[in-house]
Amino acid sequence: MGQSRVRGEGTRHRVPHARDLGWDDSLYEEDGTRKEGAPGATGAAGAPAGDGDGAPGSSPAAQQGEKTGTAKAKATGTGTGKSTGKRRVGRWVAAVLALLILGTAGAGYVYYEHLNSNIKKDKLNLGKNKMAEHKVNAAGQTPLNILLIGSDARDSKENQALGGARDTFNSPPLADVQMLIHLSADRSNVSVISMPRDTMLKIPECTDPETGKVYPARQWAQTNESLGRGGPGCTVATWYELTGITIDHFMMIDFAGVVSMADAVGGVPVCVDKNIHSRTRDGKGSGLKLPKGTHPIQGEQALQWLRTRYGFGDGSDLYRARAQHMYMNSMVRELRANAKLTDPNKLRKLAEAATEALTVDEGLGTITKLYDLGQELKSVPTERITMTTMPNVYSTRLRGKVEPKPGEAEQIFEMIREDIPLDGKASKRKKPAASKDPAAPVGETEVMVQNGTYTPQLGSSKGRATEIAGVLSGKGYTRAKADAATNPQAKTLVRFPSAELEGDAQALAKALGIPASAVKKSADVTRITLVVGADWREGDTYPKSAGAAEGKTPQSANPLSAGDTTKCMEVDPNFTW
Repeated sequence: MGQSRVRGEGTRHRVPHARDLGWDDSLYEEDGTRKEGAPGATGAAGAPAGDGDGAPGSSPAAQQGEKTGTAKAKATGTGTGKSTGKRRVGRWVAAVLALLILGTAGAGYVYYEHLNSNIKKDKLNLGKNKMAEHKVNAAGQTPLNILLIGSDARDSKENQALGGARDTFNSPPLADVQMLIHLSADRSNVSVISMPRDTMLKIPECTDPETGKVYPARQWAQTNESLGRGGPGCTVATWYELTGITIDHFMMIDFAGVVSMADAVGGVPVCVDKNIHSRTRDGKGSGLKLPKGTHPIQGEQALQWLRTRYGFGDGSDLYRARAQHMYMNSMVRELRANAKLTDPNKLRKLAEAATEALTVDEGLGTITKLYDLGQELKSVPTERITMTTMPNVYSTRLRGKVEPKPGEAEQIFEMIREDIPLDGKASKRKKPAASKDPAAPVGETEVMVQNGTYTPQLGSSKGRATEIAGVLSGKGYTRAKADAATNPQAKTLVRFPSAELEGDAQALAKALGIPASAVKKSADVTRITLVVGADWREGDTYPKSAGAAEGKTPQSANPLSAGDTTKCMEVDPNFTW
């Protein structure tokens, strides 16, 4: 199989926006041409038309669901041969996540060397900033963070058959699925955060490890474009830039091989609270038809479940995303509860499909390492696996895009950084260790203060850099100055350029009540720089994130436990029978 990504920057030729591409296969007909009414096509008046399965005003928290759409038709079960349709990305993610959690990646010991040769490797971090060291918990243990990336690369016959959209063949790939899997330091719980592929954020400067090409930083870009800026290491760097979460590994999968991985699992039980038929009078909808109750689904029916929006809840992408999370959780329970994957032939096929489709960082590049990772994940009780979506709001910059929701997105990022479980239960953790570098007298510490309070909804809080510089001056930081430059940030940060200033930066943060996790070394600054973020728009005292400190996951993240077997999807009465 060819490489799972294609080098080069920029969006695809003849496609104005990256949102129209990739895993959203519902945008295309079976021959790969764009559907009438799909985003990027125009209506009679020349305005962008709908996506053919959309609902105006759909919830922004589920933009991932809408933007990772699906095809109407069936796909072959092997991922080879002539395709009659495309597979839903939710099914792809479910198979990979279940594979990780169960440790079945180690099933290929018989073909150890062969499977090792299947695995492709790439650099972990292509950004300028080195990721911070992990904070240990009270028992001296460290957490583990893995970024799961779904590439839409159409760089092989298999990927092209599954992906369609001929005008995108051999174009720069997009990271259309991004899920951060956090394994707690004490190995008691797993938290998963999905990021909508249309999230607008800062993409840092990245350098392609093969060509040496430098991709300059972009202040506002779509997160899925990061993959085409040197590889998965740039997607990792983008996550770190936004969240401050240290990422240990990435795993990237493309179209090919994923179909057979999903089919190897067998039926997955799902539940609806009423009879459902996802079909509108004008022929839209997934076609899903199920009676009330719990039923095992696979093949085309599973595909229909994962692409259904018309019929679930209010018809928004929020409900489609919840249906996908329910499917993932159910798959994990199903795999753990039975012996379907003890068949050597099934295990061999699954191992072949997984390794052929897999690109990982160099620290995870053997079957043994994948197996060890799987075993660690496997030790977590099912009921302590929590799926969430990054809290987000519609962007006022670009129509149809989303941005991290001020306050609540940072709250969930802080919980991951501090190793606070998203299921609300206790975890062994301790505060970050103080720097060994002693702090200089406050009167000798030079500080630049920037206003980063801008949000699309509220704009900038005027004069914040000057106000906080004055607060610092009152605390003895007489060399604190306001910078005229603005630097929008969701959260307040203290950045320092070199190790000898770390102690000074930590002392500054302590003086203002800013958490130590917000102090970062950065190549983008030449002195200690305080960026007053959108989480501190007013007042002299930094506001504490009570939700994170108390272990409360924001409801906008739609948390769902893999151990909850009572949930049924709510069916819209207009789509029952």
